[in-house]
Parts: sequence; C-alpha cells; structure tokens
Amino acid sequence: MSEMKRNLKPRHILMMTLGGTIGAGIFQGSSSSIELAGPSVLLTYLAGGLLLFVVMRCLAELVIRHGTARNLRELIEPSLGKAAGYTVGWVYWLNWVLVMAAEMAAASFFLSFWFPNVPLWVLALLCSIVITLINLLHVNMFGETEYWLAGIKIITLVLFVIIGFIVLGTQSSLQEVQDNLTAHGGLFPHGFMGMVSAMLVVMFSFGGIEMIGMTLGETENPQTTIPKATRSIIMRILLFYILPIFIIISLVPWNRLAEQTQSPFVTVFTEAGIPYVDGIMNFVLLTAVLSAANTGMYSSSRSLYDQALKGNAPRFLTKLSPAGVPVRALLFSTMFLYVGVVIAFFAKGETFNYLMVFPGYTVMIVWTMLVLSHIKQHGIQFTTGLAFVALLAIFAGIIFTTNWIGTTIMFSVLLLILLSYRRQIKKP
Repeated sequence: MSEMKRNLKPRHILMMTLGGTIGAGIFQGSSSSIELAGPSVLLTYLAGGLLLFVVMRCLAELVIRHGTARNLRELIEPSLGKAAGYTVGWVYWLNWVLVMAAEMAAASFFLSFWFPNVPLWVLALLCSIVITLINLLHVNMFGETEYWLAGIKIITLVLFVIIGFIVLGTQSSLQEVQDNLTAHGGLFPHGFMGMVSAMLVVMFSFGGIEMIGMTLGETENPQTTIPKATRSIIMRILLFYILPIFIIISLVPWNRLAEQTQSPFVTVFTEAGIPYVDGIMNFVLLTAVLSAANTGMYSSSRSLYDQALKGNAPRFLTKLSPAGVPVRALLFSTMFLYVGVVIAFFAKGETFNYLMVFPGYTVMIVWTMLVLSHIKQHGIQFTTGLAFVALLAIFAGIIFTTNWIGTTIMFSVLLLILLSYRRQIKKP
C-alpha cells in the first residue's frame, strides 16, 4: 500500500486557515448575529475570536508535541484515550458529510441566480461531481482550489473594508455613526443574553477551521507550518470579522438590518453605489459554499481513511490511488453526499434541518477535546481553563436553544457510536 504524500504547501495551509474562518457565516449569517445582539455583536465576535485563538494554540502545541500525528484523532487519542479518538473520527466524518450536502444545496440556490430554468437538483449534482473530481486528483489540486477560493473571499472582505471606510469618511458624519450605534436601544439592546445568543451563531461561523488538523499527514513540515498558520489568528478575526461588522452597523442601523432578508454586505455595497452588487455577492457566496464543500470532501475522506487504518472501518477503504489519495474512502463519502443532497431537496418537513444540528455540536465536541487534551498534557492554565469552561457553557447553550428533535438525533448518534466502540473492543 502506498502512502499519502506531503504535497500541501505552507501557502495552502495559510489560506486554509484564513478561509476556514471566512464563509457564508460572515457574508450571510452576520445578519442573524447582529439581530440577536445589536451593536454589542462586536464584543461577541471579539470574545469568540479570543476563544478560537486559545483552541488553535492548543492544536498547534499538540502538533508540536506529537510530531508523528497525521490527523485530529492522533492529536486527541494520546491524552483522552481510544474511545475519544474513535468518537471524534466518526463524528467528524458524519459532520462533514452533512455539511457537504448542505453546501451543495446552497450552491445550487446561488447558481440558480444565473440559471433560473435549470432544476436545483441538477445544479447540485453538477457541483457535487466537480468537487468529487477535484478531490480525486492529486492532493495538490485540492490545495490549489482551496487557495483560490479562499483568496476570493479575502479579497472581497478587504475591498469591503476599504470601501466602507471611504464611505464612512465621505458620506457619514460622526453624529450619524453614533446614532446608528446607540440610538436604537443602545449598545446592548437585548442585554447580556443577546450577546450569549449571538455567541452561538458566531461559534458556528468559526467552525471548520480545526480541519487543518486533518492535513497533518499531507503537509510539508507540519510541526512548523501548522503553528505558524495559527499564530496570527486573532489578527485575522479582527480584520475579517470585526472591521466589516463595525462598518455595517456604523453605516446602517442594526434594527434595519434585522428587517432585511438580503446579506448586510449587499445593503452596504448598494448604498455605496457599487454596480451589479447582487451578482457580485452571489458569486462570493457561491465560492464560500464551494470552499466549504471542498473542505468537507477532503476532511470526510481522510477521517474515514484513518478509521479504516485503525480497523474501525472496513479495510478496503484504505486503498490509495497512485497520487496518494484515499480514493475508496472518498467515493464512499461522496455516495453519502449525493444521498444528503436528495434529502435536502426532497425530504418532507424539517428532516434536513434536524440533521444539520449535528455540525454545531460537532464543532463544540472537537474544540472541547482539543482543549482538554492540551490540559491533560500541559496542565491547566488560566487561558485553557477559561476556554474549557466557556466551551462547556456554549455547549449547554446549544442544548437549550436547539430544537429537541435535532438534539435527540445528535445524542442518539453519539450513543450508537459509543456502543459500536464497545462492540469493537470486544472483538477477539
């Protein structure tokens, strides 16, 4: 059996780290967080960014400590045991399969902007095939695709910040900005609980960046590359989240944004007089969801491949292509992607929405395990202890604010995974 090849370059990992924090969550989901917290959403994003910084620092230090680790499971298992590693492997695989299906459904919706007469399921199928072909090729192709998709998102945000400050400096007075920030219920229109509710949205937006832990086996010099890519994460949060949100709520009253269905970015670009803004933002949102689907294809296939190597999944899934791609694990995951797309389009009621509760829980589970692994190996510190408590609090918040059917499905799946682990260790 051949081995996976270390062909992901430092620039690929850097852009994955940047792109991992920038997705539809900032371009589209920021309206939800603004509606929940008002102007205090800036503090929510800052707090979320600080928590993310601690989690990523824990990941980086675990990578340095475990030089031979090739994925998230191998970072967590030495500290928390095989049951934790087994659980993370399966939870992470299922998480990305569901995310891929959701992103393909979203991609078809954005493509329908230009192809309104083509059925959505056809557009979703075409996107799924393209993403599958990209991932079947050399892993360098995945890295290059993610590099350029992330680049589009980053350029959009940089231009937004530049244009936003120009508009603030030329079309808005200091009094207008102050009124937009404080004249509609103050900085905390919904109190402290508004900030807490918005934190759940913010953490979902940040979810996915931990996937760089899945690239360890295919990254050049991971012990140097991964820590370097995560080191300046807090500055990226400031640049790519807090500055754009500040511009949005300075130019447009937060309660007016809450009444609109379009992206806040569209609102600001339109008021700035940017032509063809609907088409531009539709393209950016399309790249964001394709990037997430591309990442999902990579992460799910590597998770399943690793489970097969450990004997936790059928051994035939360990087959690698001549280019070092786990082709069978990838195609098996892709099969579930197509099933997920069908469910997304044709299932009755809220079936798919219930399933999509899973990714929110998965982010909290993986982040909590990374922090706990760091505490077990390095001892408890103020920052890691605070981060651990904060993650538990957010996890509790998710339980109390999420529909009970989705939560029941999530914990039922967790129970099945743990039961399958007990059965696995009883095998002779």
